[in-house]
Amino acid sequence: MAKNIFKVGTFNLFNLALPEERYYNRRYRKDEYDRKVKWIAGQLARMDADIVGFQEVFHLPALQKTLAMSGQYNGASIRMGERNGEGPAVALVSRFEALDYDVFVDFPEKAILEFNGTQVPITQFSRPVLRAKLLLAQDTIVNVFVVHFKSKRPKLPDDVDPHDPRESAKGEARSLMIRAAETTALRHILMDTLENTNYPVIMMGDFNDDGSAVTSRILCGAEPWRKLPTEAKKRLWDVHMYNVKDIQARQSYRDVYYTHLHNGHYDSLDHILVSQEFVRQNPQRLGFVEYVKTYNDHLIDETLSDDRVPFWESDHGQVVASIHLERGIPGQW
Repeated sequence: MAKNIFKVGTFNLFNLALPEERYYNRRYRKDEYDRKVKWIAGQLARMDADIVGFQEVFHLPALQKTLAMSGQYNGASIRMGERNGEGPAVALVSRFEALDYDVFVDFPEKAILEFNGTQVPITQFSRPVLRAKLLLAQDTIVNVFVVHFKSKRPKLPDDVDPHDPRESAKGEARSLMIRAAETTALRHILMDTLENTNYPVIMMGDFNDDGSAVTSRILCGAEPWRKLPTEAKKRLWDVHMYNVKDIQARQSYRDVYYTHLHNGHYDSLDHILVSQEFVRQNPQRLGFVEYVKTYNDHLIDETLSDDRVPFWESDHGQVVASIHLERGIPGQW
């Protein structure tokens, strides 16, 4: 029996770590850890995604326990990326066979930014990027990237007042520079994956920026100008990435997409991008994004309510995109 729909999700776990193991400057007690694992497992059961990219994983055994509790991923492929120092890593679970995994720590040399002949001293991803090559069907391979870019939190020296508006402005600019450098480096890696190939690409993760931000546009690439010759348009379409949020917005009368709340601002920080092989308007598509759902009911606007999101839950919503394939996937789970 074959199925025509597979689902892809992204999930910022908000510091998944083993009990009594230090992450940043704190530890989970055993009862806190158990509540966190149970909550995440419940969300995963509701999402029921075939491929999930995770952010903020400190320990692989904690993720493995969570996946087992969800009851969704017996026999699935699980891989965690690399931690940068004491920080968290990204990870991936897939019900499809994984043919290969890569982890990107360093920027490609040609992607390193320079300004007026001076190299910008940002040459590594703050959280190394994970890439998996998955076998969707007998002759359909998809490259999946899991990412987590630098947060908007101001990057400040230890000896400055974090509440000083001038220092805060400089700190946010530093964080933006890091995200810009990271997305530029990943765009170079994407070009090598997309250009002149027939393999579709899916990217998911916490971009820490809205889908219309400059960093997101760097990552997606420019859509072709309508007056360009058709052949020139095809070259740009070949390497463009499409945000499922925008695909859903074009199909729906109502946009309720947000994945994070901070100081009353409803932000879209978590995204799923697809290449042209999964865009309905492409006559040579392999499939198309059919529906996008956000799991954000647990988020609370703390400027309006005295309630708080319990720390064992995530401070991000989850995103799941359902993708319809033109040809069925052999049933295997």
